[in-house]
Amino acid sequence: MKIFVTGACGYKGTVLVPKLLNQGHEVTAFDIMWFGNNILEHESLTVVEGDVRHINKFDLHGFDVVIHLSSVANDPCGDLNPKLTWEVSCLATMLLAENAANSGVKQFIYASSGSVYGVKDEEQVTEDLELDPISEYNKTKMVSEKVLLSYKDRMNIQIIRPATVCGFSNRMRLDVAVNLLTMQALSKGQITVLGGDQTRPNIHIDDITNVYIHFINNPQHVGIYNAGFENISILDIANMVSLKTNAKIVVKPSNDPRSYRINSDKLLATGFKPSSSVENAIQEMIDLYRDGELKDLDKNYNLKWMEKHKLYNLD
Repeated sequence: MKIFVTGACGYKGTVLVPKLLNQGHEVTAFDIMWFGNNILEHESLTVVEGDVRHINKFDLHGFDVVIHLSSVANDPCGDLNPKLTWEVSCLATMLLAENAANSGVKQFIYASSGSVYGVKDEEQVTEDLELDPISEYNKTKMVSEKVLLSYKDRMNIQIIRPATVCGFSNRMRLDVAVNLLTMQALSKGQITVLGGDQTRPNIHIDDITNVYIHFINNPQHVGIYNAGFENISILDIANMVSLKTNAKIVVKPSNDPRSYRINSDKLLATGFKPSSSVENAIQEMIDLYRDGELKDLDKNYNLKWMEKHKLYNLD
């Protein structure tokens, strides 16, 4: 199939695109490349550097599937410039959906976020619960979902609400919970936990990229699906890391109230089976760090990199 991927050079895209190519698909990777391009060249790969806010100008005729990963990723980055966040993470979604529908694209897979639920007390957060997003990032995801569902009569719309992703990518992120705590242990010998009681759902990067592939292969499963398999407190994650690294854990107060868990039974019912875990991600990072292949670099922290290069000042 011919597949168009936005945000293709990001954390998840850099893992997903090679998998698509290995399966014989023809891929166009579209990305603004704020963090560079770490995808190896391939005869079936076309890389396009571009701004998703102008995606309506890109010709999507002939594509079978759109996988929309592009966004201003995570809450603090989204708050740097709310206008930019809404343009990139929401308005561009509408432009892309309209372009895809008008171009005859049959299948549209959207990377939403499990954080659209906000703070929930329910033990089982399922797809039918009310959404209560508390940040600009979360709000853009919620609105984008509603926009895309308005196209369900023109394309197969598949919306994935991933848990917090963990594990290694060549476009690494060290500002997500498991990765952050593991790097603190490796580089400082000490893990700083803010709060600790907050529960977060997690998913290994191999599993979430396999989820997108699963939906490519199963276009009949339309609608909204949670994707997360380990609901673990921040302190429990720190303890898992400490056991493997002997790092000291220091607990400090937190003003971050976000605590939620998600239920992914609906996804499992489609036949998807996870194959990795938080523990796998931690061990992989430890091995790569000790082999010198993983380093604590500024570009691995989205907020730090955006502030350093003033990326939030785009016109």
